[in-house]
Amino acid sequence: MPIIEIKNLTKKYRDITAVDQLNLQIEEGEIFGLLGPNGAGKTTTLMMLTTLIKPSSGTAKVNGFDIVKNPDKVRSSIGMVFQDPSSDDTLTGYENLKLHGMLYNIPPVEREKRIKEVLELVELTGRKNELVKNYSGGMRRRLELGRGLMHYPKVLFLDEPTLGLDPQTRDHLWRYIEDLARRMHISVIITTHYMEEADMLCDRVAIIDSGKIVALDAPSKLKEIIGGDVVTIKIKEPKIDLIKQLPYISKVDVKDGIVSLTVANASEHLAEILQTIGQVDSVEVRQPTLSDVFLHYTGREIREDSAEGGWADRVINFRSKH
Repeated sequence: MPIIEIKNLTKKYRDITAVDQLNLQIEEGEIFGLLGPNGAGKTTTLMMLTTLIKPSSGTAKVNGFDIVKNPDKVRSSIGMVFQDPSSDDTLTGYENLKLHGMLYNIPPVEREKRIKEVLELVELTGRKNELVKNYSGGMRRRLELGRGLMHYPKVLFLDEPTLGLDPQTRDHLWRYIEDLARRMHISVIITTHYMEEADMLCDRVAIIDSGKIVALDAPSKLKEIIGGDVVTIKIKEPKIDLIKQLPYISKVDVKDGIVSLTVANASEHLAEILQTIGQVDSVEVRQPTLSDVFLHYTGREIREDSAEGGWADRVINFRSKH
């Protein structure tokens, strides 16, 4: 049985549809990614699945429980790590975990046992008595992961888990999340706009744009849709008509002096491409990424440099803080 079943899930704010008729099944033990630009509806979807907001229409079940009819049972089945830091930095790491255990009514003896296990799991045993305000960004993120695991959830939701972290810490946390999911046999649902994050971590990815799923599959399968390598050429006067006649080129895009080609076996044909297209300023050859897949389906790129969500997601973030 799927751990999450979503049927026609919709959320509207006045004239804005943040999530539009979402249908999805996520399997038990899966690391699943919701990939899309800020404002695509990823956070809104998570807030509905975690019962923090109610859908306008449609429904979903988490661990077999309806998110509207059985919100308490859903909450007892899940852990959540929010996009914005939510641990209390005036408390120690140990005190944050103890408070969370008390909120979940974990009996004192069992609570202490779980705190010890979680601290070891997230490698913070030696720092448990330090104030969280003295933790690094990576340490604080690990503490929040541990807090989300305190009550042994069946599903762990991570909303932009590495947003704002430096590349080295981000890479370490990716490996950490993957290891936790496998060791604890839990399902992990991640929202992200980082292509590499979705590619590295997720068993399957749903690409979301304007509240709708535009593509769904394993990252490797999604990239196969592109149908070849991506060749990017900077050139002032490209001979596009001649390039389009080459049989191994399946797609040609031209924008602002940049020509992007989808080429089967680019290494074999690059010399002929350069001879045909004209005098080039620079050339880059790479394998397709999930960004190329998003561009393929939407005609736009996902900007990874923006940390601010769209209108609907900002409303959700505000409500979750107040």
